[in-house]
Amino acid sequence: MIYVTARDADEARRIAGALLEKKLIACANLLAPHTAMYRWKGDIVAEEEQAMILKTRVDLLEPVRAEICALHSYETPCIVAWPLAGGHGPFLQWIEAETETPA
Repeated sequence: MIYVTARDADEARRIAGALLEKKLIACANLLAPHTAMYRWKGDIVAEEEQAMILKTRVDLLEPVRAEICALHSYETPCIVAWPLAGGHGPFLQWIEAETETPA
């Protein structure tokens, strides 16, 4: 599972679409827009963002990260991953079947 924030819904859809097209992810959940508050270059900023949860295999984390960075508008995009402790077997098999290691 990979959590990513994007500038807006259009950027999130563009990134998710590219990852799906390349079979780097099996699914992207685009969450409701939210307000992110953070410190950036000495200032406190509050901006609306779009978050995504991406479902993929652990061995595809680096290609997914590289693709997101190539497409993202942020200088330092939020891309964080966490391992799954388990899950519904058929769903995990579906993720495996819907993704491919890049050539």
